[in-house]
Parts: sequence; structure tokens; C-alpha cells
Amino acid sequence: MSSPALPGFTPWPPDQIDHYRAETLWTGETFGALLTARATASPEAIAVVDAANRWTYAELDRRSRSLATGFARLGIRPRDRVLVQLPNRAEFVEVIFALFQLGALPVFCLPAHREAELIPIAAASGAVAMVTCAEHQRFDHAALADTVRRAVGTLRHVLLVVDDTAHEFAEGADDLADYRDEPGDLPEVDAGDVAFLQLSGGSTGIPKLIPRTHDDYLYSVRRSAEITDLGPDTVYLATLPIAHNFPMSSPGILGAIYAGGTVAMTPDPTPTTAFAAIERFGVTLTGLVPPLARLWVERAEKGGELPDLSSLKVVQVGGARCPDELARRVGPALGVTLQQVFGMAEGLVCYTRLDDPIDVVVGTQGRPMSDYDRIRIVDDADEEVEPGTDGNLMTQGPYTIRGYYDNPEANARSFTADGWYRTGDIVSLRPDGNLVVKGRAGDWVNRGGEKVSAEELEAYLLEHPGIRDAVIVGTPDPVLGQRICAFVQPLDPQTPPTLTTVRTFVRERGIAAWKMPDAVVTIAEFPETGVGKTSRRDLRRLLAEGHRAP
Repeated sequence: MSSPALPGFTPWPPDQIDHYRAETLWTGETFGALLTARATASPEAIAVVDAANRWTYAELDRRSRSLATGFARLGIRPRDRVLVQLPNRAEFVEVIFALFQLGALPVFCLPAHREAELIPIAAASGAVAMVTCAEHQRFDHAALADTVRRAVGTLRHVLLVVDDTAHEFAEGADDLADYRDEPGDLPEVDAGDVAFLQLSGGSTGIPKLIPRTHDDYLYSVRRSAEITDLGPDTVYLATLPIAHNFPMSSPGILGAIYAGGTVAMTPDPTPTTAFAAIERFGVTLTGLVPPLARLWVERAEKGGELPDLSSLKVVQVGGARCPDELARRVGPALGVTLQQVFGMAEGLVCYTRLDDPIDVVVGTQGRPMSDYDRIRIVDDADEEVEPGTDGNLMTQGPYTIRGYYDNPEANARSFTADGWYRTGDIVSLRPDGNLVVKGRAGDWVNRGGEKVSAEELEAYLLEHPGIRDAVIVGTPDPVLGQRICAFVQPLDPQTPPTLTTVRTFVRERGIAAWKMPDAVVTIAEFPETGVGKTSRRDLRRLLAEGHRAP
């Protein structure tokens, strides 16, 4: 069965679809069917655990089907888009599988997102509903959801995960628990259809939404589970926000479920909380971004009394390039095998293998996980560079999208006419097939694994009454990977804006905390390139030479 493509979705060419199915890369299984199969095969195996819940596969399948029936009663239909903004808790898994069972599309948002991000995401996706928590880390998400609902005409429903039964609901908001109905008949879902929408960084204007199908994403999950040697005894600890592609599928929570293992949740990735969770749940695998890996390593190297970490076998590091010096320390400090992961929500994922020699594990970001991945490393004219030379990474394959959702302008920039995706990464290819990541080609800052659009932040700074012009650059940082530096031209050089006033101004615009500048440097004129554009390279050079705020 094959249904018409979702409007705004760019499908793979028919001959490639036929090829991937003939090679059994795409198996025709949906995420809902996967969960039901695991529940049938191992009903009493533990699927999800967190501080408050412990669900078997049978329970998770029943709960998701129950909630899917309740969503249908609310009027949510197949292909409707639903914002999901939940922290690391068991309900996240229940909600997304309920939407998969119904054929509705989760739109994955981060708990740190605020109205500046959520309103454009809801508008661009045409979301009809939002699922979030009433409160998280003392922030009123219910009020935030109400703000988004009032701003976006399509958003009819807000459903809240509520810990305090005395919570007062705003108009248009309901308790998610009220929609756990007796499981009923659900529509048939086509594996070739879009399963969900992910986010690609941040940008001004229309957000870039990434459409992933059941077929292509399940192939990615399956290959990730195979490469990381997952099985029923696997306990994967979700430490990073699980709406991210890395902790969701590389192999992440979906890989653990594919393998019939257990997903463990921790709301706090710091060593104190996460180490205790490793001991409590018998965690065997987890994924970290480099700043977190450094915190874990430093705590372990410090010594003293620690929880029992002996169950932990593999620690993955991804989301940003892991410095070589840190990579060398992970294994000895934590008593684990390090696995580097490099990839993108748009598709391509690379891994170092568990049996790779130490020089590969420490000095590279791995090689593509599929024999069907295609990569090219090209110069700025799209001509292939000499082997070993730095260049722009392009890719194509059975789980790399062919276009963003309903965004022709972004597609024209990011995809070639014949379907190659321009990743924006500068890499070199070693003779052994492993990639070494050198940085980003575009004007993005990768701060602790979170990618920040320079253009977006600059637009907010230009609204500041004391700033005439602003340019954002990323600067190297041993902990975060990169820090955000704002070069600003003040309207009054005698009273330039300070870091505190700039951060306060930006915070009041309702943007996520990770996007705020780490430094503000005043400058009279921006250096220019030969064609009259601001030279970010020269701004970084000024910082390296010691140019600082007065």
C-alpha cells in the first residue's frame, strides 16, 4: 500500500524507493507496528523506566493505543501535526508512539524552547495540537503553551502532563490523562508516509522542518542498533533532551526499543544524577555531547566515593566534535568503550566502530553506517577535492531526506537538483574511510551540541536600542566546543551595551537560553571581504589576537 505524499514533502525518486525496498532496507514496518511486535514477543520485558514509572512492553503498547484512541476522540487525524515539548520522562515515549499509532505527526520541540521558537514552528508545521508538561524546572509551560495557542490559528488543543492534580488549566488546555481511553480501532498507517517532523537548528523566517518517514527512519534506527550491538539486555540512558536526533535514534531510545531493550530516563545529565541512575537502572549505554562528557570524566578522575558504574559498557560522544584530548580520557576514566558519533537530523550518521583501533576512536568521527550512504567532499564550486583535503560534505542515501518540509527556499540552498544534501560541514576523508570533522561552513555556532543561527541572533540584537549593527561568530571553547561572541557597533560609543544588558534584552525576547551571547565585543567597523561582505573570519582572527571588550 502506498498513499499520496504529504503535501510539502519531497519523496525519494520512484526508482530509488523500489531499490531500497528490493534490498530490504525499507521493510514496510511502522513504528506503531514495531512496538506492538515487541509487546507480543516480550510482553513482560521492561520497556521504559524513570524516577516514577516502570512500564513493560505490553503496558507501553496498551498505553500508547489508549492515548491514540483519545487523540482521535479529540479530533486529531492522520497526518495532523502535533507539537511535542516534553522533558526526559516516560510520557514522552507514550505520547510519540500514540501519535505513530494514529498516523499523526509529532513535531519535536525542546523543553528549552520558548515563544520565539515555538510560535514559528507551530505556524510552519500547521500544528493542530500541543502536548507539553504543566511545569518543568519551575517554568510554567502551561502558560507558554497558551501563548502559542493564541498566536497560531491552527493550534486548537493543548494537552498537559500534570504532576500536581490541583493545577488550574487555561482555556483550551486539558489534562492528558483525560484522553487515555479504552483502546479502539485505529487507522492503517503507511510506512512510506511521513512519521514526524524534526527541527534543523534555528533560523529567521520559516523554520526548517525535517520530514522523516517510518521506512527511512526505521532503517536508520536498525543500522544504528546493529552497529552498537544492542540487544534485549541493553539499558539505554537518555541523558540529552530526547527530542534531539542523537538520543532518539543513534541508536537512542528508538534503537533500544527496536532491540527489545530498556529505555531509562534521567531529567538531569550531571554526574551526580546520571551516575546514580546508571547504578539504579543497570545502564549499559548512553550518549553525551562533549561538554557533558568532560564533566563526567572530570568527576570520575577526581575519585572519591562514586555510584557503581560497572554496568556501563559504551559511552557515545556526538552532537559536536569531541576534542582529541577529551576522547583519550573517556575510556580510562569511566571504564567504557568510547564511540564517536557524527551525524545530522537530515540523515547521514557516522560511527567509530566498537572494535576500531584507538587512533580511529580518538582522532576521527567515524564512517557512514550504511553501505548505501553516498558522500562527496567538494570545494565551493561543487568540484570534488583531492583525497585527504578539507572540503564541504555532501551526502545522499536511504535515510537522508530529499528536502525540508514545505520550504522551497531552504531546499534551493541545501539540496542540489539531483538530490544531494549540502550538510554545511567541513570534513576530510582518511584513506581508511573515516571522516575528520573540521567545522561548519555556514554561519552557525555549535555551542555544547546546540546549533545557533548567527542570522537569527543578529536579528534580535539589531532591535536593541543601543546597537547599530551586530555580527555573531563562534569562538573555540575547550568545554562547550564553541562560545557565542557578539561583535556590536554601538550607537553611542561612550555608553556601549554590556554583556549583562544584551543578555537581559535577548532573554526578554523569549528565546532559548543556549542562544544568548557569551561575550559582547564593541567594534567601530566590521572588517570586510573582497566583495564587501562582513568577514567573520577576520572577526575570529581579532579575537584570537586578543581583541576584547573595553
